[in-house]
Amino acid sequence: MKQIKILVEKHPDGYVAYPLGFKGVVVGQGNTYESALADVKSAIRFHIKTFGREVLEVEPRII
Repeated sequence: MKQIKILVEKHPDGYVAYPLGFKGVVVGQGNTYESALADVKSAIRFHIKTFGREVLEVEPRII
């Protein structure tokens, strides 16, 4: 299984988490670090199940 890097940011009203290297938008949020991480993991599973493994970008994009 491929490892996915997830960024979790602290905001004044909670936490936002998102994975790197995905085509499309996948975001999780929560009142705690753990809840945001659990939410984004669920969103990742749903995104891959819905759109297939093609959503995982093979090469990193340079912006």
